[in-house]
Amino acid sequence: MALRQDENKPNRRFSIINLVLIGFGVLLLFSNFLPNPANQVPRVPYSLFIDQVNDGNVKRAFITQDQIRYELSNAPEGSPSVLATTPIFDMELPQRLEQKGVEFAAAPPKRPSFFTTLLSWVVPPLIFIVVLQFFARRSMGGGGAQGALSFTKSKARVYVPDEESRVTFADVAGVDEAKAELSEIVDFLKTPERYVEIGARIPKGVLLVGPPGTGKTLLAKAVAGESGVPFFIISGSEFVELFVGAGAARVRDLFEQAKQKAPCIIFIDELDAIGKSRGGSMGVVGGNDEREQTLNQLLTEMDGFTSKDKPVIVVGATNQPETLDAALLRPGRFDRQVLVDRPDLSGRKTILEIYADKVKLAPGVDLDKIAQATSGFAGADLANLVNEAALLAARVMRTSVEQGDLNEAIERVVAGLEKRSRVLQDDEKRVVAYHEVGHAIVGHLMPGGAKVAKISIVPRGMSALGYTLQLPQEERFLNSKEDLEGQIATLLGGRSAEEVVFGEITTGAANDLQRATDIAEQMVGTYGMSDTLGPLAYDKQGGSRFLGNGGNPRRVVSDATAVAIDREVRSLVDRAHERALAILKGNRGLLEDIAAKILEKEVIEGDELKHLLSSSVMPEDAAFTEPVPVPA
Repeated sequence: MALRQDENKPNRRFSIINLVLIGFGVLLLFSNFLPNPANQVPRVPYSLFIDQVNDGNVKRAFITQDQIRYELSNAPEGSPSVLATTPIFDMELPQRLEQKGVEFAAAPPKRPSFFTTLLSWVVPPLIFIVVLQFFARRSMGGGGAQGALSFTKSKARVYVPDEESRVTFADVAGVDEAKAELSEIVDFLKTPERYVEIGARIPKGVLLVGPPGTGKTLLAKAVAGESGVPFFIISGSEFVELFVGAGAARVRDLFEQAKQKAPCIIFIDELDAIGKSRGGSMGVVGGNDEREQTLNQLLTEMDGFTSKDKPVIVVGATNQPETLDAALLRPGRFDRQVLVDRPDLSGRKTILEIYADKVKLAPGVDLDKIAQATSGFAGADLANLVNEAALLAARVMRTSVEQGDLNEAIERVVAGLEKRSRVLQDDEKRVVAYHEVGHAIVGHLMPGGAKVAKISIVPRGMSALGYTLQLPQEERFLNSKEDLEGQIATLLGGRSAEEVVFGEITTGAANDLQRATDIAEQMVGTYGMSDTLGPLAYDKQGGSRFLGNGGNPRRVVSDATAVAIDREVRSLVDRAHERALAILKGNRGLLEDIAAKILEKEVIEGDELKHLLSSSVMPEDAAFTEPVPVPA
């Protein structure tokens, strides 16, 4: 009860000050309505005042800007002897008063009343104090970190593991190597004395590096859950504010809070928001902006806290490690970098099992096939996949998720939502059908791990009028020159089918041409797969390593070399085009049969598609004549 009374003291003080301020305001308002003796003097017209002056009946007068108050020398009995009138601009009035012997003068200045003086000195400071207390109560009381005067306070959210919300390594799958690296951190947080006795120094900072959606935040929470320590989570963008110095102040406040709850973990997501390289970034020379001040304070704090019995470990996460400042990555700060990559086949299956336990699966659902069909998916993609499948099942009033729902969810994630409302003309539908069948036949005969699993002429996404789905049969981490040429030929299969059947081309192959050209340029400029140019890299590896949105600008080369590069790229694409044309001409009958079936059914997949494509043959003029060894 005593604690509750102490907490209410600021509220009582605030209420008393409010009452005092309101009381003074009422007095000030009331004083304006109090009767003023000056206002009780009878007023007369100015003309009557002039007549009384001319008759010599005015004894003395007091003149102000607002009124003229005068005293009569012979006032009738029962009438007031003091009158007042409103002055009019009259330059002859002083002469007239002097001629008639009237004693006149300016009225003495009006002295303010006691209440007016008191209110003018007391009310403004009270208003200032009340406003300050109002903002202080918002920042310390109910406002928390969102108060108006709390912009220097850290906005980190504290996650204290409990039995219900606790995240452990069992909830994280597909990143076994990363978990093994972080298990040492967990062991240190649990039993730091074992490391201290031997003289070992645990890393102060751990940097989680990986593509978006691979579970970096979840992995950091698992470290806190396994060790049972408080977990401060904040984004790098939350440090930088409009106010100068606010970011550095928030860094100081964050580490002060962490020291009080040590041992604990500070997790800074999107570290590159404040940790980008200084000096020369974005063309700024010797910049001293708010972000750099925040980074400097972070570097200082990571050097400053050293407590062996109560450690504070900083865990950062980024998908752009190449942009980080070198001072962040040196030993003593972020000592250890842990790669959190996209999961492999076994990792994808484990992730699917974790999220499948949260939904009702129908008997007979094969998660192995789903794992094989989702090569390149991150953990967040797989979670979204299972959720999409559950939504599809609920949409058609089913009580469990079936295999078909998961397959449809894969297509929605890869190709987009079906748009059956987009009605194609008959001639356009025929072009799309032959285009997709051309992809399927060429892709079936080309080498590589991906096999054709489905053909559809149902529009999907924003611009896809049809699509051919290829699913990898096995995990592959290397591609030979033969595989890449096969991919280019498969991409050009749709355009080649249009040429074989219709003798003309359409705009439907725009995306295919873009992807085919990109592969050919990488073969020549990045992988050194050109016999003419030799094993040289003509592209600079730049941009984001994980997001994939950074271009590869060409190195400075001579004009002759640039022409040779363009010629080699054109040669690769032309050879793949000729190969696709030869395959489709040699399988013209099969092309017509499958196109007729898909125009009737719109979708062909499974065993039916496999049976149809099994009758395709590789013409001699389309086969790869030179065997290319796979890089070891």
